[in-house]
Amino acid sequence: MSPEPLPALAVHRLGKSFGAHTALADIDLKVAAGTVFSLLGPNGAGKTTLVRILATLSKPDRGEVRVFGHDLAREPDAVRGLIGVTGQYAAVDGVLTGTENLRLTGKLLHLGGAETRRRTAALLERFDLVDAADRAVGSYSGGMRRRLDLAMSLMGQPRIVFLDEPTTGLDPRSRRDLWSAIEELAADGATIFLTTQYLEEADQLADRIAVLDGGRIVAEGTPDELKRLAPGGHILLRFADRHLLASAARAVDEHSLPAVVGQVDPEQLTLQVPSDGSAAEVKRLLDRFADLDIAVERLTVHTPDLDDVFFALTGQQSRTESAA
Repeated sequence: MSPEPLPALAVHRLGKSFGAHTALADIDLKVAAGTVFSLLGPNGAGKTTLVRILATLSKPDRGEVRVFGHDLAREPDAVRGLIGVTGQYAAVDGVLTGTENLRLTGKLLHLGGAETRRRTAALLERFDLVDAADRAVGSYSGGMRRRLDLAMSLMGQPRIVFLDEPTTGLDPRSRRDLWSAIEELAADGATIFLTTQYLEEADQLADRIAVLDGGRIVAEGTPDELKRLAPGGHILLRFADRHLLASAARAVDEHSLPAVVGQVDPEQLTLQVPSDGSAAEVKRLLDRFADLDIAVERLTVHTPDLDDVFFALTGQQSRTESAA
C-alpha cells in the first residue's frame, strides 16, 4: 500500500486573536498538491488574516502549519522558498517599467543576471505583457497591473501560490483573463490557494472550497458537494392540463415522495417537487408518473448554486449578534 501523498498545505487548529476579537478559531485545512483550493467568505471572515499567516507575514497564536512538510514556525525560510503571494492590491512600482519590476524581483530573490533575464522574458510572454514591457507601470490598466503582480509572484517558481482576492476591482474581461492565467498555472502543476468573494470565481476555478465565516470553517467540499448543502433544489414539472397536474400532485403525496404542499401552481400548470437534482431521484419520479400514465410536458431541474450556499452558510455570527 503506497503512502498518502504529502499535502501542499496542512493546517491544524490554527488560531489568531486581536485583543478580544477572535479572527481565526481552530482552523483545520488540507490542500492537495497541484490543485486549486478556494477560501470563500464575506468581508471580515478572516480570509486575509489566514493568508498573511500562511505567507509568514503574521504569526498565529496557536496551531500548526506545514507547507510541503515544512513547519512554518520552525522553518519559515524554507516555507518562503516554496511560496508566492499576490495580495489584495497589486504590489507593483508604478514608476518602473514592467521589465524593471520583474528584474527587481529577480534581484531580491538572488537569481543571478542571466536567470533573471530568462524568467523575465518568459513571464512577460506568458502574461501577454511583451508590448507593454518597457512602459512605466503607472500607465497600465488594472488588469495589466494584476497580471504583472502575478508574474512577479512567480519569479521564484513557487510550488504554492497564495492569491488573496486577486480579481477585486477588475472589469469582467480582465477578470476572465486572470482566471485563464490561474487555470494555466494549475495545469502546469502549481498549487493555488485562492481567497475570493466572487462565487462564480470559486465555482469556475476551484477543485475544493472551504467557506469561512466569523473566523471558522463552516463547510468544506467540492463545489458540487457544497451546493447540495443549500436548500432550494427542486424539480419543476409542467403538465398539459389541470387533471394531469392534480393526478401528479396526488401521486407524489401518496407514495412518500418529497412533500409538495404549496408547490402546485394551477395557473401555470406546474408542480414543484423539492429535490437534490440527482439522476436517481429524477428517474424515480418519472417512473412513478409513467406507471400511472401521467404525461409530463416539460421538466426543469434547479440545483442550488454557490450563491445559495453562501447565503445559507455565512452571516450566522452577525445574525446572532443582531438577535442579542
